[in-house]
Amino acid sequence: MFCLNVILTLKNASDEQEIQGLLTEACRLSRTEPGCLRFDVYHSEGEPATFVLVEHWESEDAWKTHREAEAYTQIYQPQILPRVERVPYRMKMLLE
Repeated sequence: MFCLNVILTLKNASDEQEIQGLLTEACRLSRTEPGCLRFDVYHSEGEPATFVLVEHWESEDAWKTHREAEAYTQIYQPQILPRVERVPYRMKMLLE
């Protein structure tokens, strides 16, 4: 399994609602992709400029394929990434 947690921080607080909508749509699409075991988007209650992505993929190859799919190429990369600071954490599960 390939796990990734990504912390996104808005560069401009006024983008909050639009980014929330874009992340929701990207999440919905990502969940339908082959190899996606889990894809969740969280929005911090205490820090409204902060979002967290929790991704579990069957393999690193499945995740790489995701980066060629619509959610990534049409929403995440062009519309979200330019408007956030991104800190990814590749994770390993200690107990399954």
